[in-house]
Amino acid sequence: MNDRRNQIVVVTGAGGSGCGRAIANRFARDGAAVVVSDINDAGGHETVRLIEREGGRAVFQRADVRDEREARELVAFGERTFGRVTILVNNASAPFRPGEPLEHWTDTVHTDLLGSMFCTRAAIDAMRRAGGGAIVNIASISALWHGRGTPGGAPAFDVAKAGLIRLTTTLASLATTDHIRVNCLAPGWIATDGPRQYWESLTPAERLERGVPSRLLTTDQIADAVVRLATDTSLAGRVLVWWSEDSPRLIRWGDRGYAEYDDCPIPFEWR
Repeated sequence: MNDRRNQIVVVTGAGGSGCGRAIANRFARDGAAVVVSDINDAGGHETVRLIEREGGRAVFQRADVRDEREARELVAFGERTFGRVTILVNNASAPFRPGEPLEHWTDTVHTDLLGSMFCTRAAIDAMRRAGGGAIVNIASISALWHGRGTPGGAPAFDVAKAGLIRLTTTLASLATTDHIRVNCLAPGWIATDGPRQYWESLTPAERLERGVPSRLLTTDQIADAVVRLATDTSLAGRVLVWWSEDSPRLIRWGDRGYAEYDDCPIPFEWR
């Protein structure tokens, strides 16, 4: 086990049974003190109970990250309780609603993008006081596609996750100026309740036809990747992409975004 007893970790969206809880558990098992946050009070307290049952240190602080005041209070609570905050994981996400492409978009953007920005801003101030730290944003491979080969997706979700990727890369300089590293994980399909149930309802042939991966990432794999991004001091401003069917890979720094192009049939004159 890696000894992270000096790390104070805030994990948003950690009150469910998915990635947030797995991330909080993983940091606690490594010795970190964890501030579990969610709008689900019962779920947040359950995450704390599970951590403490294994001998870990954790406390719950309710916070709706859509409210900038609550986001700031969440980080301040971590400082008051443990003396500092050294790691923030922006995991909170609104419900995924692909069947309602233009509905609920404000909730999604406020939670996934603005909420992460509010928490990040507060964490930067706290980490400056602590002498440095690390922030990990959770995006999605859905933010990387330029058009889809199969139907699906949710516009607001994709927009928010694309914003998180750009937030990450544009804050890379904090590693040099403030010893604060900001990185991002863009995972594929994860075996949480909704995706797993849909995945299990399909035959292998149906998965292939619908562009569904042949296997799913586990929440433990996600937690492992987050810990790596939070603790590897060589990584700053980087985006780790993990399609469900291959190994995690870093997008090259300075990548222009698109590897292939179609010719444009319109003649241009450069003036």
